[in-house]
Amino acid sequence: MRLGLMALPLAFFALFFAWPVAAIVGRGLRVDGVWHLGRIGEVITEPDIGHVLWFTTWQALASTALTLLIALPGAYVFARFDFPGRHLLRAVVTVPFVLPTVVVGTAFLALLGRGGLLDELWGVRLDTTVWAILLAHVFFNYAVVVRTVGGLWAQLDPRQEEAARVLGASRFAAWRTVTLPALGPAVAAAALMVFLFTFTSFGVVQILGGPTFSTLEVEIYRQTAELLDLPTAAVLTIVQFAAVGAVLAVHAWTVRRRESALKLVDPKQTARRPRGAGQWTLLAGVLAVIAVLILLPLGVLVARSLDTPDGYGFGYFRSLQSVGEGGTFLVPPLEAVWNSVQYALAATGIALVIGGLAAAALTRRGGRLVRGFDALLMLPLGVSAVTVGFGFLITLDRPPLDLRTSWILVPLAQALVGVPFVVRTMLPVLRAVDGRLREAAAVLGASPLRVWREVDLPLVRRALLIAAGFAFAVSLGEFGATVFIARPDRPTLPVAVARLLGRAGDLNYGQAMALSTILMVVCALSLLLLERVRTDRTGEF
Repeated sequence: MRLGLMALPLAFFALFFAWPVAAIVGRGLRVDGVWHLGRIGEVITEPDIGHVLWFTTWQALASTALTLLIALPGAYVFARFDFPGRHLLRAVVTVPFVLPTVVVGTAFLALLGRGGLLDELWGVRLDTTVWAILLAHVFFNYAVVVRTVGGLWAQLDPRQEEAARVLGASRFAAWRTVTLPALGPAVAAAALMVFLFTFTSFGVVQILGGPTFSTLEVEIYRQTAELLDLPTAAVLTIVQFAAVGAVLAVHAWTVRRRESALKLVDPKQTARRPRGAGQWTLLAGVLAVIAVLILLPLGVLVARSLDTPDGYGFGYFRSLQSVGEGGTFLVPPLEAVWNSVQYALAATGIALVIGGLAAAALTRRGGRLVRGFDALLMLPLGVSAVTVGFGFLITLDRPPLDLRTSWILVPLAQALVGVPFVVRTMLPVLRAVDGRLREAAAVLGASPLRVWREVDLPLVRRALLIAAGFAFAVSLGEFGATVFIARPDRPTLPVAVARLLGRAGDLNYGQAMALSTILMVVCALSLLLLERVRTDRTGEF
């Protein structure tokens, strides 16, 4: 049964991930049919490359720790507090996650760089410092912790912690011994995703770090696009691949040792109005963090999209309806909005099918094969998107998989990034389902499909919808691979923004900010709609 569920996800990853990456590595290290593996040792022993490896690891660990420190209180507030505007605010904090990195880097540069808000108010500049990079990474990944941890936290039965309090445990002791162990898998999954995103950070480091700081992803791009040194880029891709694989293997081993069945309840039953000065203070603190860290950079983007040479207005938005001069686009930039929505919907469907089957296969404990499969599913998050996109072009170019001119190529690349989110969002909840419920249904004669429909699905609907929202949002903002394969006559929003930012002139920059604002609005509306969805009469999300 498990092997059957794994077949389609394995085939998907073999064709659209392993094959393209292997092709890139082969082109870099194989010359005239001979492998030059000695190049690996030469590259990793270079002092400059060693510094890149150290900084990549250090900043990823620091970004992960800082994100957890700042976002875990937010996860608690959104899971357990009921306050006006909660659903809207939870959708807003997810918007940064889908913005192209070049846009966010520019927004933070406007805040922290020369002439930015801090410079104007206090004469402080943080650009070209590691603090600018860390803060931008928290901005990106705040929603990962809030949704991954908060989604499970909202379904934990609070009566278990209350029972520990009745038996004499303090509030902190009850939380540490009851709630924290139950949240362990979700916290570990969130930390893993944040680490992988920051480990492969590209746009933020390139814009905010300047020439001083460089991650593996930045170095791979530099070696490929600027120096045309494919052997060095191939070695760095292998190093990145191996490092991410090791992290995922350790994570899979540690998380499986802590997971157990949990009692899940309707999230609507656990959220209540804040009580007492302490809870109101916590809510105010979280709202202040969101205002400064999330809303302020987004506000900068909106302000710049409206700041035209003739004063504040919608001139840049109106100019998106025409192709304009200079040959930047073959179609009006505004068409990128509809293109992105279509691609994202297709990618979400693919990610839900592949990720759902994979999560179901990983539900029960297994041996090394299952642990290896678990790690494999996360690898696309830790491998250079530039490598994957370029690999698509050189592998999917001949029958029976000649997809270069097919529209499905973009959703396939976007789904590669969406599948890990589906798996990591659904897996903690699936594993928390009491296996005795499945066994009882099977004893009563239910088929495996009916067991899934009648037992698992009602309990994981919330996680499934959250996974769909994540996959859709990630697809909207995917840039690294899409920039290689998107057709000139069907650009996506991130690709259109990058093209505009890459051309000089106030009009191009203003149009880029206008498209970024549209991307924010589309994402916020889709996520808000998801927040409002109810799948049954009990109010299950």
